[in-house]
Amino acid sequence: MSAHFFSRRAFLRGVGVTMALPWMESLPVWGDATAAKVPGSQAPVRLGVLFCGNGFHSKEWWAKGEGKSMELGQVLAPLADLKEKMLFVRGLYNEQALKGNIHSSQTGNLLSGAPLAAGGDIRSGTSIDQFIAQTHGRSTKVPSLVLGCEKSNPSVHKNYSMIYSSHISWSSPTTPTPLELYPALAFDRLFKDGAQKGDKSVLDAVMADAQDFRKNVSAADQRKLDEYLDSVREIEVRIEQSGKQGELQGWRPTLDKPNIPRPPEGIPQNIAEHMRLMCDILVLGFQTDTTRVTTLKLNNDHSSLRFPHLGVDYMIHHLLSHSDSADWLKVNQFFVDQLAYIAKRLDGIQEGERTALDNSMLLFCSSMLNGNHDASQLPVVLLGGGGGKIQGGRVLDYLGKPNRKMCSLYLSMLDKCGIELKGFGDSTERLAEV
Repeated sequence: MSAHFFSRRAFLRGVGVTMALPWMESLPVWGDATAAKVPGSQAPVRLGVLFCGNGFHSKEWWAKGEGKSMELGQVLAPLADLKEKMLFVRGLYNEQALKGNIHSSQTGNLLSGAPLAAGGDIRSGTSIDQFIAQTHGRSTKVPSLVLGCEKSNPSVHKNYSMIYSSHISWSSPTTPTPLELYPALAFDRLFKDGAQKGDKSVLDAVMADAQDFRKNVSAADQRKLDEYLDSVREIEVRIEQSGKQGELQGWRPTLDKPNIPRPPEGIPQNIAEHMRLMCDILVLGFQTDTTRVTTLKLNNDHSSLRFPHLGVDYMIHHLLSHSDSADWLKVNQFFVDQLAYIAKRLDGIQEGERTALDNSMLLFCSSMLNGNHDASQLPVVLLGGGGGKIQGGRVLDYLGKPNRKMCSLYLSMLDKCGIELKGFGDSTERLAEV
């Protein structure tokens, strides 16, 4: 996570809008040959965490082999084209998750390894995403983006607060990081300095500055700028159209009032479109270097989501997880497809000799292996090169080994971000193979 100062950063500015630009070879920010040895001259390492509650199909979550010949269980089929940039990690666990009960007590410390308070009290530990954001967040406009596709549940389940099931990102031991459920608000947080009245788009606000900037970069970077601006415009249009079509509940803050009635619970009606918009916003945040840390909670543990677009509308996610049915597999693949979509988008963004995926770490995980609440080993996939420091195309099996703590993985990932600690959570030992 290279420390950049705003004076060396390239931005487009307009009334009420600041938009960070993507990596460009002709700018002396990252990758400039004349500044190759200058701190901050390389593209930064980004962290994306995607969480899927209730585990996966018990017979189809597996991988074996290496490289292009790696074989994948059916749950991971959407990642078939990404085998060479993927680590399948087996056997890691959180010891504290085995000391409580199920669901909440297995989820609240997933990214921290911390002990959890019971009895309805709220106490966990600072999660790895927020630790990175607090260490390097001053380098970007938005220290971290925490997105969700299912609202938080404030109830209590088996003596543990369901806040633990609803939040994997924690800013402090007693503070779950607030979730942004609305794509329009998440988009505005990336690109707007404050409330802006009217319907003027982000791109309209910065277009004059973009035209002036375009004159001073190379032809290759002009094409990259055009592609980037097109991608911003595409998401703006999709958010606007989704609102007009009633597919998203909620409102856009750029309007004087909501264009549809605000629903009581704020959960999107079209979960497929909602997740895809959140994935696009994650990519844009990384592509523009507006943020380098994004956590996307696709659903809660003990989730109530339904999936009518898959033809699976007769049972909620949590209940589906208790049987290895064909419909459960179909839902699993839908979630993994979100990871594949993000990874492919990032892999299509060139940043010097590497892609944005090569400069990122995408951690895909759940708080239990399957719907029978097995937390003795956790499902973990890591995609991306961590700035050229992680070799993909491998299966790492830690089951039965003395060092198999999730926090050992986090220590290794923190190293890739330039943060070297003696310990994190319940571990003081790294995973040497990562």
